[in-house]
Amino acid sequence: MYTQSPIFIFSALRWAAVTAAVLAAGCANTPPAASSGAGSTTASDTGTATAAGTSRPASTGASVAGQARTFSTQLATYTSVSFDAVPGWARDDFSDSWPAFLGSCKVLTGRGAEWKDVCARALRVDSKNSTAIRGFFEQEFSAYQIRDDDRKPDGVVTGYFEPEIAGSRQYAAPFIYPVYGQPEDMLFADARKLPAGSGTVAARVEGRNVVVQTGLSTRDMGAPGLYALDLSGITRDTLDRKVRLRIEGKQLLPYYTREEIETKGAPNAKVLAFVSSATALYEMQIQGSGRIKLANGDTIRVAYAEQNGQPFRPTLAQAANGKPRTPVKVRGSSIELELDDGDEDDDVGGTNTIRTRGFTLARPTASGAVVVPGRRAAGPVIGSGIKDPSYVFFKESTSPAGGPVGAFGVPLSAGRSIAVDPRSTPLGYPVFVSTRAPGTGAPMQRLTIAQDTGGAIRGAVRADYFFGNGQQAATNARRMKERGQLWILLPRGLAVASAAVSSAIRTRGGPVGAGLPQCLVPTEGVCVDD
Repeated sequence: MYTQSPIFIFSALRWAAVTAAVLAAGCANTPPAASSGAGSTTASDTGTATAAGTSRPASTGASVAGQARTFSTQLATYTSVSFDAVPGWARDDFSDSWPAFLGSCKVLTGRGAEWKDVCARALRVDSKNSTAIRGFFEQEFSAYQIRDDDRKPDGVVTGYFEPEIAGSRQYAAPFIYPVYGQPEDMLFADARKLPAGSGTVAARVEGRNVVVQTGLSTRDMGAPGLYALDLSGITRDTLDRKVRLRIEGKQLLPYYTREEIETKGAPNAKVLAFVSSATALYEMQIQGSGRIKLANGDTIRVAYAEQNGQPFRPTLAQAANGKPRTPVKVRGSSIELELDDGDEDDDVGGTNTIRTRGFTLARPTASGAVVVPGRRAAGPVIGSGIKDPSYVFFKESTSPAGGPVGAFGVPLSAGRSIAVDPRSTPLGYPVFVSTRAPGTGAPMQRLTIAQDTGGAIRGAVRADYFFGNGQQAATNARRMKERGQLWILLPRGLAVASAAVSSAIRTRGGPVGAGLPQCLVPTEGVCVDD
């Protein structure tokens, strides 16, 4: 179902001319011809003119929005298009997305002069005038279509929601599964500062941070305050480049897996509440937020606080032929959804599977009590039976109304906020999505704001619609898995994807250059380049 970009054949002189032009523009790629797919149109690769007074000169080796026609990261290629070429752009009601954009501006104004100026001008726009808002985006931004590292424009669009499950503040059957806050014994190491290789190094603990001690060897481990850190067992390629660790004796070990937390407990983590279903809690962890309804009618809202540092490895449900019902690929420690035009809606509410964020997961065959520190287990301690080693810790949300707070730190807007992979789509940025509605198949083309992420959301052309809360939102989110395309809006003059000149040209289908950055826009704590 993919439409391939045509292969251009250049003579030696033609190739030299194109190479010189691209290098002079600071581009990271020659622009591929746009391809058509579900909900797509042919995209022009003509650059959009830079608005007067809103740009800055391109720096050597950098790509600048509004000037560069195309550029790349390790994960994606970005090609400039005119707004007229974006399918559905002229038909969207931009006033629906405006509150979400203004919410992002509260954070983005601290990200540099371009965003500060753009957001200041946004406050002068009539918030109820869709035409005026559309004109604002066309004046202030340049649109770039996102393609994956094979230059395929089509990706996967799924959905998520804010679940609500029954719970209690007290431990008593059937409420035996703890909802943990962030553990106080979790330590952090900066993966960028760790030595290469898989040996053992000496390290100190400074507050919550682990600092490797240079010039020391394992013979020095007996010194006060020194610990042994075995580099062979850690996961380095987290988005924020943080390694989650714990102390055991004189060793620093990766933080507990899900199975270890369930069978040993988490004595250094506050219990926020107890729930009756391990699978419902697991789904809430994958969704990243939720509501816990108490017997007296009160509601506890929880939001993502931390993760144990283990990779997301769900147990995929099997089809009749023995193959996983959800096609995926593994890239490093990440698992990515593959395009799949099969219809799985018949089992959205099935008893043997869990359908969440585009994945069809197998329910555990055996599930029992888990260890809760200071409590006597209500039955044999066998754990939930969920094999995924990743585990999400929550915090109580201070916002009693509105949408849950996403990874960007602002409340999510139903239908206009999306979760993305922050390597290819920076949080807070406007993204136009062209896909189809779940169930009906009607075109769904609208401007959204990237305000959330999650361990299940990986890939360049990848978006996850936030549908809100309630039963209808849950149904739509579980059904949503469609082919789609994305266009990111970048403030004109913004420097993005700075790459080494040696990596400026990459032929279609060729290997990713080592000099290409991982993040389109590096942001500490969200997506960090080495």
